[in-house]
Amino acid sequence: MKTDVFASRHIGIREEDLPHMFKTVGVENLQQLINETIPDDIRLKNPLALDKAMSENQFLNHLQKLSEKNKVFSSYIGLGYHESLTPSVIKRNILENPGWYTAYTPYQAEIAQGRLEALLNYQTMICDLTGMELANASLLDESTAAAEAMTMLFEVRERDQKKNEVIKFFVSAEVLPQTISVLKTRAIPLGIELVIGNHETFEFSTEFFGAMLQYPGKYGQVYDYAAFVASAKAKDIKVAVAADILSLVLLTPPGEFGADVVVGTTQRFGIPLGYGGPHAAFFATKEDYKRSIPGRIIGVTKDTDGNPALRMALQTREQHIKRDKATSNICTAQVLLAVMAGMYAVYHGPKGLKYIANKVHNSAVTLTEALEQLGLYQTNTSYFDTITVKTDAAAVKDIAEQHEINFLYSDDQSVTIALNEATSIENLEEIVQVFAKALHKKGAKIDELKSTSTIPSALQRATPFLENKVFNSYHSETEMMRYIKKLERKDLALNHSMISLGSCTMKLNAASEMLPLSSANWGNIHPFAPIEQAEGYQIMLKELERSLNVITGFAGTSLQPNSGAQGEYAGLMVIRAYHESRNETHRNICLIPASAHGTNPASAVMAGMQVVVTKTDERGNIDVADLEEKVALHSENLAALMVTYPSTHGVFESSIKHITKLIHDNGGQVYMDGANMNAQVGLTNPATIGADVCHLNLHKTFAIPHGGGGPGVGPICVAEQLVPFLPGNPVIKTGGDKAITAISAAPWGSSLVCLISYGYIKMLGEKGLTRSTEIAILNANYIKHRLSGNYEVLYTGEKGRAAHEMILDCRPFKQNGIEVTDIAKRLMDYGFHAPTVSFPVAGTVMIEPTESEGLAELDRFCDAMISIKKEINAASANETNNVLKNAPHTLKMVTSDTWDFPYSREKAAFPLAFVSENKFWPSVRRVDDAYGDRNLICTCAPIEAYMEA
Repeated sequence: MKTDVFASRHIGIREEDLPHMFKTVGVENLQQLINETIPDDIRLKNPLALDKAMSENQFLNHLQKLSEKNKVFSSYIGLGYHESLTPSVIKRNILENPGWYTAYTPYQAEIAQGRLEALLNYQTMICDLTGMELANASLLDESTAAAEAMTMLFEVRERDQKKNEVIKFFVSAEVLPQTISVLKTRAIPLGIELVIGNHETFEFSTEFFGAMLQYPGKYGQVYDYAAFVASAKAKDIKVAVAADILSLVLLTPPGEFGADVVVGTTQRFGIPLGYGGPHAAFFATKEDYKRSIPGRIIGVTKDTDGNPALRMALQTREQHIKRDKATSNICTAQVLLAVMAGMYAVYHGPKGLKYIANKVHNSAVTLTEALEQLGLYQTNTSYFDTITVKTDAAAVKDIAEQHEINFLYSDDQSVTIALNEATSIENLEEIVQVFAKALHKKGAKIDELKSTSTIPSALQRATPFLENKVFNSYHSETEMMRYIKKLERKDLALNHSMISLGSCTMKLNAASEMLPLSSANWGNIHPFAPIEQAEGYQIMLKELERSLNVITGFAGTSLQPNSGAQGEYAGLMVIRAYHESRNETHRNICLIPASAHGTNPASAVMAGMQVVVTKTDERGNIDVADLEEKVALHSENLAALMVTYPSTHGVFESSIKHITKLIHDNGGQVYMDGANMNAQVGLTNPATIGADVCHLNLHKTFAIPHGGGGPGVGPICVAEQLVPFLPGNPVIKTGGDKAITAISAAPWGSSLVCLISYGYIKMLGEKGLTRSTEIAILNANYIKHRLSGNYEVLYTGEKGRAAHEMILDCRPFKQNGIEVTDIAKRLMDYGFHAPTVSFPVAGTVMIEPTESEGLAELDRFCDAMISIKKEINAASANETNNVLKNAPHTLKMVTSDTWDFPYSREKAAFPLAFVSENKFWPSVRRVDDAYGDRNLICTCAPIEAYMEA
């Protein structure tokens, strides 16, 4: 084995494994399998035009040199982004720990209790600080969270408001510019008219359903919004507030002055700037809106024994269930970042947060007084951390950049300075000296921070927060390290065993791809820093865009969408803009196959399109005759077809080029959902099949880890005619010549984690990428053949092959009284996370092994599935006290003095010999979903509950 070839480390299958696997699958070689899986007319004729693969060492050296091209200035730009200090105990034990970053979304609650507890802490923190009743488990960024607030308030407006077409939404001019841009993007297809103005002079009329405020304002002024909110309430107008999370430690919570929704970012709770992300946004609201709140909610329930357990609550309101009736297409949270932010609050506790917030505010007061001694005028009468000074901005900018300092320059006579947790007295003196030089004066020396406050008493926080035990227990590093480890042990992640989730591609997230995320040269760049200061980032991002263009066959890429669902929406909005540019605004019909991902219909509706569902045939393919009929019916108004390829059923449909030509011949564009790109790279591509735009899940195909449910990145790649419409940003120019307004807050989305996909492509190179696809297809077909005779594969290609994933039909087992959920829970006893359950077909599991898994692990998984089939055969529909119905089995259950089950403890906990070598114990028994929804509790227990216990 060549030890310096990354592909041999990333790909789990060894050369010596291939003859056995070929024999099992029934092929002579890999090429035969690929020929029997992928239609010949869409195969690529030439290798991908990518650079030769780097070794891991070469890549790390390359990235180190690239990082040195970034100029890490002291950043006081603000606008929703602030330097923060990540506690080392959190950095080492969560951010750099595969036990946290390789876990999947906690749909299987029994093996995700650690992450669920960390997210419950996060929700509690948000509710406490905002003064609201209910918070979700995070959204993508502050701007998109604000857009979600607007659309939720639009949905829940009063019945008479809907009847009278109340469609205006007021936005204070104090709202962050990137947020206003995202609001514009969301408002247009929904027919919402944004009115941007001065909240202090604005008077509502009956056409308005809601309003958005910024707290504090974008240049730092802390406004008293009580009168504004009261005026809105008097007219049944609902108010959303975008709030700075750290300021809420000292300021009156928005919930206390009447806000209906509070959004923001938790970036300054220990998350690196990362040139824009990823960061966890928060969304808090009233319990009245629990059925409308977007994203995930973690709730408290009980397990089979009546013990407390956690789960994702109220899932029927989510987009994958509601489809085109959904008001949001959000399917990715920012779990890893939310966990870190919640742990930041656990580690510091309420006293620590008060210390940090007071230090930041005192720094702003001290700086104000020092600058006023120079004769400068500071405009903010009340502020938390941000001041605005009237002076010659150009003169200050020149000297500041010489001192490697960035301020915000809103006009020729204004300099805004946003201080942060990392600001020291020495930093304050540097700032004063910059202004002194610009004025040709001598600045005063700062010996200590002023302890006075500029926050009016009416706006000072009086309510206690974070009183729960968890926020008052783990303040030494030893205690914190052990608490994090305690939670980690409750979660099954990729560092324990294969996670064979269909459509989710849980592959290796290589250490060499992850290491650069800890570097200050990558982490401490503000997204709105002058572009010349981010040369390393710019080189990396442009090269990543070029590589994705080559892989997809397209002409342009936008990295801005920070989740797959955002990518879908961005792609459809680009198609919409394209039709508008051709004076074809009437094109609003989006055809979507019945088998499509749940986010597809929701994304189409959000983009202002009307969804028309097309049938699938008995083999799971698009029903071409039905499609032709619907294309003919809607030809004049056809905007787009959304198609997943290979299909959600794990099949390369041979009619795909006929289908895409049909759409183009009738004036539409083809959107390809890139969820299954894992089966295309190097062998075919979206351009070849005839698509015009696709999104790519970098957290699937391109190795960004799932992080327990996020971060995700969902860039869009587009054909030449769509390049001019790629999304822009109001602060830093990006996108096409006719760019649509912003899709997310930062110009290049979650830039920091793009380093991972950049590394994945650079270290695999053309040959490694293609080999990865081939092995993913081989692994899937190997599992298919090993399970043959025990489980029926629902759909296959024309030659009986699966693509990179397959659907096993578990519906026949109902005659034995066994549901697909029982199989999912029993797999936990064997040490495996369940495959995707009941999607896209109810009563099935969808398996995707990926290229990273070795033959031994594939065999362990197959052995487990075959063993479970024997248990199913032994089960009776009349007897529910069996090993499947009682699964999963916990350590407490197996070691109990009483054992009232008709099978042995060994069969329950150690059903196969390999299990005992590396046993994973679920920490709770099967959770009660219905109880959790009927008794919704989404925050930690109050301190009194612990005292009573």
